[in-house]
Amino acid sequence: LVVCTVVGVVVYQGGMARAPVPAAATSTAVLVETVPAGTLVVVEDSASVRVANGMVTFYFASGKAELAEGANEALAEVVNGVAQGKTAIVSGYHDATGSAEINAELSKQRAMAVRDALVALGVNEASIELKKPEQMEVAAGSDAEARRVEVVLSGN
Repeated sequence: LVVCTVVGVVVYQGGMARAPVPAAATSTAVLVETVPAGTLVVVEDSASVRVANGMVTFYFASGKAELAEGANEALAEVVNGVAQGKTAIVSGYHDATGSAEINAELSKQRAMAVRDALVALGVNEASIELKKPEQMEVAAGSDAEARRVEVVLSGN
């Protein structure tokens, strides 16, 4: 039994060593955790952006404030709206895990990253309103939903 276990582990590890590793995006972090049964689970924790119903939502990797690839394209409608006299409202959110002060600061950095992207696209800073970071209560396992910044247009 011991010999079979050792041979099985060696074969498994040899296969894992030769397995191709996908190239990761610069804004991607990979979290590795061990579940109670001892099974190794790899969970991807990456930045992304979604545009739906007039809202641009940026999701951030845990502990990071870098915008996802495609941020400028996602903000195009916001830039056009501001050019027509509207105001861009940027609201940051954070999860409830860890230090409240650190989370609030990280949420602020994320909102500022979105603001900086808008300014880089030609939006006047006076046309951007930053809302204070808000803490989100989320179901277990969905902290990524709380690590976000939303951008909507207001006015006219």
